[in-house]
Amino acid sequence: MLAGHGVPIAPRTFHAWAVRAPSKRALWDATITEVLAGYYEPGEHGGRKPESLYGSLKMWAHLQREGIPVAKSTVERLMRRHGWQGVRRQKSVRTTIADPTAVRPPDLVDRQFGVPAPNRLLVADFTYVKLATGVFVYVAFVIDAYAGSIVGWEASASKQTRFVESALRQAAALRSRQGHPIDGAIHHSDAGSQGGFNLSSQHRVVNLSVAGRQTLPPVFSTRVFCGAGR
Repeated sequence: MLAGHGVPIAPRTFHAWAVRAPSKRALWDATITEVLAGYYEPGEHGGRKPESLYGSLKMWAHLQREGIPVAKSTVERLMRRHGWQGVRRQKSVRTTIADPTAVRPPDLVDRQFGVPAPNRLLVADFTYVKLATGVFVYVAFVIDAYAGSIVGWEASASKQTRFVESALRQAAALRSRQGHPIDGAIHHSDAGSQGGFNLSSQHRVVNLSVAGRQTLPPVFSTRVFCGAGR
């Protein structure tokens, strides 16, 4: 075939190549490939070893610890050839972006989260979580500091003020149904990026009530009144 393409090559050269034993590099590649396949390919029961989560750098370090003196470039090359790759961390999402120009009231908690009774201190925050379907959403929650129980929560695809406020309204509605309405509690949260929430990190809830469809538009300040919405 080479002669047909005009490549001058002697027949004995071709036959010598065809019967030549594999090179040391080819043998080493086959050995390392077999080792890597033991991590990245499914076993007889369909499972993979925990090391299958490693990328090339961590896998190279793991093989070094196992006493296999393989080059990092060899691991990278063989993993790329066979399409093996570790789990990649998603880019982190900042849920708290403080506004340095915002006016904040005094800290009413001062890191003292131990309270003598329920409904005295409500701690609120939200985070970014991955659902079983693979979709990422924001989840806000309100915790009663007395028992450490979640009394309100809400999920949303975007971090808007109303979604964080909804968790607080849920907490108020739950306590009201339980016959222990929230009155005079301290609402504690960080200085985030959610509209009114980044204006202050501490709020005393003078009278938090829920009525109708719980369309409660709270206004936050050092001392706050949350009346029933329309």
